[in-house]
Amino acid sequence: MPGLFDLTGRVALVTGGGQGIGYGLAEGLARHGADVAICGRRAGQLRKAEQNLQQAVEHRVVGVPADITDQTDRQRLVETIEKQLGPIDILINNAGTTMRCPAEDMPLDAFDRQMDVNVRAVFALTQQVARGMIARRWGRVIMIASLMSEISRPGVSAYTASKGAIKQLTKSLATEWARYNVRVNAIGPGYIATPLTQPLLDDEKLNEWVLSRTPIGRWGRPEDLVGAAVFLASEASEFVTGQVLYVDGGFLIGS
Repeated sequence: MPGLFDLTGRVALVTGGGQGIGYGLAEGLARHGADVAICGRRAGQLRKAEQNLQQAVEHRVVGVPADITDQTDRQRLVETIEKQLGPIDILINNAGTTMRCPAEDMPLDAFDRQMDVNVRAVFALTQQVARGMIARRWGRVIMIASLMSEISRPGVSAYTASKGAIKQLTKSLATEWARYNVRVNAIGPGYIATPLTQPLLDDEKLNEWVLSRTPIGRWGRPEDLVGAAVFLASEASEFVTGQVLYVDGGFLIGS
């Protein structure tokens, strides 16, 4: 049974891997045997994350600064990883963005930006990486969905639209690529404490609402998502595709 979750010999790419959830997932995959590449737009932050990962794990780690919305950067990203680590077996599409704003005031360029980062770039990078997976007849694609793939709250109309799209994109790609032994699933994090969500944690009213809605009674941590990621990245999920696995402390139970 332990071999089902062994990622030794696999190469994983985690986008948005410089901090928070992405960093936690990258470290988790590396601790289970994978060689890991992380990417992000902030070169300094990414370099520090790469150094920290190299000190924490025994397997190879590569940090590649890249903007996944840019076609040239995407091409360079994949080529660099393949040159340094080998073909990509596991792709975790973690990079994303949001803007909290009432729907009636949402600038259209801000709406477009969220759809570009959260949907279009995810599809484009997945398409590029999956071609190699299809040719080798093995691959694992893990999208990062959201509670907003199922529900919504005021002020996140564009983000909610993008994460709803990710849920459906997961199902569509899973349907198309199952015959190539490429599994496409998603993780839907609940409210996770990271530097990016610190303003939400600091909002007393919102924090009380989150805790009251979460049966486990706390915010999640990035490491809470590792088990789901390792499962979906490994042979253990051979007969699982097109699913969204919500790791939310029970938040959606009452929805």
